[in-house]
Amino acid sequence: MSYFEAIILAIIEGLTEFLPVSSTGHMIIGTALMGIEPSAFVKLFTIVIQLGTILSVLVLYWKRFFKSMDFYYKLVVAAIPASILGLILNDFIDSLLESPLMVGVMLVIGGVILLFVDKWFNKPTIENSDEISYKQAFIIGWYQCLALIPGTSRSASTIVGGMTQKLTRKAAAEFSFFLAIPMMLGASIVKLYKFFKEGHTFTGEEINLLIVGNLVGFVVAIIAIKTFIDILTKYGFKLFGWYRIVVGLVIIAMLLSGHSLQII
Repeated sequence: MSYFEAIILAIIEGLTEFLPVSSTGHMIIGTALMGIEPSAFVKLFTIVIQLGTILSVLVLYWKRFFKSMDFYYKLVVAAIPASILGLILNDFIDSLLESPLMVGVMLVIGGVILLFVDKWFNKPTIENSDEISYKQAFIIGWYQCLALIPGTSRSASTIVGGMTQKLTRKAAAEFSFFLAIPMMLGASIVKLYKFFKEGHTFTGEEINLLIVGNLVGFVVAIIAIKTFIDILTKYGFKLFGWYRIVVGLVIIAMLLSGHSLQII
């Protein structure tokens, strides 16, 4: 992997991780267009650069993380369903990860749903994600389980889940950002553990690539989060719904035209 490829992948990660558009789908297109082969390090890179995007949430919302322990407990409760289900269905999820077609189809289906969510959940009563109950946090956690299906989007699942619990679009999006921290941190730790357990080590250049990737992802994610909140507050989900449909159809079209796409 070159530095140029690492920067492009980090930009894709930073732009799409917190938006309801599926970072997996965009990684498929990005790696296919650049011809990146899925080596052990590349697979690790695409996960570990999430640490940079996690840091962006901590920087933007640092005051929220010093309010009370109650806030952390709710995040833990919300993270439980996907964590347990992910362990139980690990082999099945891995089989789904071998299907770029699944990603394309789920992008389209999720896009269609986003076209209507603003009408379905248009009477929110909770304007601050700190106000949700443990029960509501747990229910949102179950919606996050949908993201175990590649192409669904963790962000889309949790934001819609939040809206079903009477959160405003902004409050649901912010809780989705916070919930990403334990999930993405856990995924990075597991990926690093497996990488070293399989006997792999980092070269000096690979360490530099990880540093560059995380820095780029951090900066881009900050911009993406701020822009996303503005667009979401003013215009809702329709723009993202149509965008998902287009990206999903692009992936399906590339597969039908004979392109070899892989999920990294």
